[in-house]
Amino acid sequence: MKKRLAYGMVGGDTGAFIGGVHRIAVAFGGDAVLTAGAFSRDAAKNRATGEELCLEDSRVYASYEEMAAVEGGRDDGIDFVCIVTPNNTHYDVAKRFLQAGIHVLCEKPLCFTAEQGAELQRLAGEKKLLFGVNYSYTGNVMVKVAKEMIREGKLGDILNVEAQYLQEWLIDELGGASDTAKLSSWRMEPAVAGASNCVGDIGTHIENTVAYITGLKIKRVCARLGRFGYPLDFCGHILLEYENGASGIYTCSQVSIGHQNDLALRIFGTKGMLEWHEEQPDDLIWCEKGGAPQKLTRSAGYLKGPAASWSRIPSGHPEGLYEAFANIYKAFTAAVAAVKAGEAPQGNALDFPTVDDGVDGLRFLEAVLASDAADADWVNL
Repeated sequence: MKKRLAYGMVGGDTGAFIGGVHRIAVAFGGDAVLTAGAFSRDAAKNRATGEELCLEDSRVYASYEEMAAVEGGRDDGIDFVCIVTPNNTHYDVAKRFLQAGIHVLCEKPLCFTAEQGAELQRLAGEKKLLFGVNYSYTGNVMVKVAKEMIREGKLGDILNVEAQYLQEWLIDELGGASDTAKLSSWRMEPAVAGASNCVGDIGTHIENTVAYITGLKIKRVCARLGRFGYPLDFCGHILLEYENGASGIYTCSQVSIGHQNDLALRIFGTKGMLEWHEEQPDDLIWCEKGGAPQKLTRSAGYLKGPAASWSRIPSGHPEGLYEAFANIYKAFTAAVAAVKAGEAPQGNALDFPTVDDGVDGLRFLEAVLASDAADADWVNL
């Protein structure tokens, strides 16, 4: 009989958005069950969340420090922890659980600096622990199909990448009609969000998704950020040169009226082009040189490669954010189960963003910030 893993959560009380998304995503596969948590610094919210999620009182902890110490010492302690707190706590929480011998899956960004990220990377390696970072869009089936097509050589040599991630949710901040109750308003506070808002929040999603699909490594960047008199950025425009000589342009914004969650990627090669939009995640546009653009659809019969195996429901029934998150957990929990059984993770169990990807994201962000500070001069990664 298959035995489910036990996991814990830090952050994500029942009033928080992202914690609920993670819990639903884990439940999709049924591979792990929530067993412990430190959901909020507010004692009443913490207890109420534990009660609502039907946890034992003794495993609803007043702090993440207590949770790591106790769960790390239990024979039936959690197999991994999910960290869904604001950015400024990621480093300390992750480090504490790694030191306790517990596998980690952390929301992005990994932490505040690449130096901190490298320390977590080193610690996870020394402890032989898995460390996932939730760059969720790599969980979309058609993103995996695009990656597979590039690996098969269908695009030839990649020449250029154009990518955007546009939202409008902070536009009222610029008009003086700030709503401090807005979801994730803490992202505009440097002490909590870090040195960047927009690029750190959604620009790093562009960097990771492009890197996942193409395998391209960034050589240098040239960036200009829009702060509009505020301490953190509302938008960013980034030119890139990749190590293979290809060029790219990334645009991210949280003040683009008319755009809700418009992540779009266009990858151009010597043999063809691929285009994907997160708001229509089941579709992938493919155009072969000399041909007409075609729309490939998730779960259709003509998709036969390994990437198609990630599809959960028949074509015509849309998959989206929850399923993408669930695919991250499908891989991560399979890897944890393999390690727990004394085996090396293989195949799909390796297909999740790791601490290495988290460090790459931080190095990208630091280079972008340095370029902007240098009046959009080119900065090497």
